[in-house]
Amino acid sequence: MKKPAAAPKKISATSNARINDPERTKEDILEIATHAFARDGLAGSRINDIGGLTAASKRMIYYYFENKEGLYRAVLERCYADIRSREETIRVEDLPPEDALAQLVRLKFTYHMEHPEFVRLVMVENIHQGEHMSFLKEAKARGLFALQQLTRLLERGAALGVFRKDLNPIDVHTSISALCFYNVSNRWTVVHLLEHDMGESQHANKRREAIVDEILRLCRK
Repeated sequence: MKKPAAAPKKISATSNARINDPERTKEDILEIATHAFARDGLAGSRINDIGGLTAASKRMIYYYFENKEGLYRAVLERCYADIRSREETIRVEDLPPEDALAQLVRLKFTYHMEHPEFVRLVMVENIHQGEHMSFLKEAKARGLFALQQLTRLLERGAALGVFRKDLNPIDVHTSISALCFYNVSNRWTVVHLLEHDMGESQHANKRREAIVDEILRLCRK
């Protein structure tokens, strides 16, 4: 599995990117804020402390995002867009149903392992009972698209006699997410309680294939 990404660099107030490429500056701010919110949560993060930002870049946060909550929502939107865009690269309609489902599970598992900050941000938002999710219009639209994609896949598999006809797409989706999520969210408690590191490559690879097998068993006729 890929090693955790290095801490993001500070943004220079005199950077040419800041002057000539405001979108790059905005992206840099979002990258730094992603790690800050994942580390300290929404309540524990302060604009003044995020990633060693300069005074100039702090002003740009207010310009682009209005306040801390606006920045946090933009971070969430960006994270959900990233995982959904990767899922959309799998052309499930061109693959046999079982192969397509296995690819989706492997992609989701690998994404969670390589982006632990995404897992932590989801946990933060659930602590806040999802109060900011209603502001994420694009994330909701892409989430519904992903569910429709899975629904069509399960229906096609059922029509071909490969999958059960009584499958609920929401149940399948949440089962995949839960199994992939756990490997990251509970990694360190399992390390200390069971002396087993689910994040080590050899264990993670075996766990990924076990989850693929579990989901296929759930769906097979």
